[in-house]
Amino acid sequence: MAMAALRREGRRFVPLISPQPISAVQSSVISQEQAPQGVRSISTQVVRNRMKSVKNIQKITKAMKMVAASKLRAIQIKAENSRGVWQPFTALLGDNPSVDVKKNVIITVSSDKGLCGGINSTSVKISKALQKLTSGPEKQSTYVVLGEKAKAQFIRDSKDNIELCITELQRNPLNYTQVSVLADDILKNVEYDALRIVFNKFHSVVSFPPTVATVLSPETVERESESGGNLGVLDSYEIEGGETKGEILQNLAEFQFSCVMFNAVLENACSEQGARMSAMDSSSRNAGEMLDRLTLTYNRTRQASITTELIEIISGASALKG
Repeated sequence: MAMAALRREGRRFVPLISPQPISAVQSSVISQEQAPQGVRSISTQVVRNRMKSVKNIQKITKAMKMVAASKLRAIQIKAENSRGVWQPFTALLGDNPSVDVKKNVIITVSSDKGLCGGINSTSVKISKALQKLTSGPEKQSTYVVLGEKAKAQFIRDSKDNIELCITELQRNPLNYTQVSVLADDILKNVEYDALRIVFNKFHSVVSFPPTVATVLSPETVERESESGGNLGVLDSYEIEGGETKGEILQNLAEFQFSCVMFNAVLENACSEQGARMSAMDSSSRNAGEMLDRLTLTYNRTRQASITTELIEIISGASALKG
């Protein structure tokens, strides 16, 4: 708005203004040689327009902060409840980020909207670092991207490594049915030995560290259990019913992946709203500080204009008397 007003007023007074540039906001006092007739009114008008635009931005950022706080409270309850769903799998199968496999699929969870700080950039950086660690001569590492913001960053330099992109995940309220369908689509479209899910884990409004959760394929789980690694305790369980060990591990891996994905999506949604609250709060404070500076500049410019006019009136009166 301020720039539009500046262009509009500038066109009106182009014949009157000298070629030397005049800054209405930075300069509080303008000399007569630099400011012909009409320039003083342009100066105060530009500052007023800028103050009005900053006030409008401050109103928007305050409203966005309140909306983010409202959404955060609703999602936080779901995220805290979802933690009890995947924790039994961690106790049974463990979390093996250091397992060495040939086919790694890195699932990066991000948001579809911006104005939430650097949580999306952090997830992308962690994913790219993880891709470098898990790549090798006989290894394959690819991406599955959730969210528009991570997709935009990966397309710039890692387009060939993207196998699947999913956006607009949060168009509807998140629930387990929606995420389980999403997890099933991912399992049908990718081949993997290990799924590594990168997301922001919500601790508080100002703390959401990036986290990596690992889900192994049934074949990898069976191989690790037979080799006596961390999964060797699986052989101590008895299998009841007509299902084989491979079928049970297949069902267990699919259910584990859907539960971990459900928690990861909710945790990242909480982190997004918390980061947006912090960003909008900082923006509101910055707008307030800018408004204070513009108000001071406006008062100085206005006082200088009044003082100049008084001097002109007094000088004219003195000339008439003399």
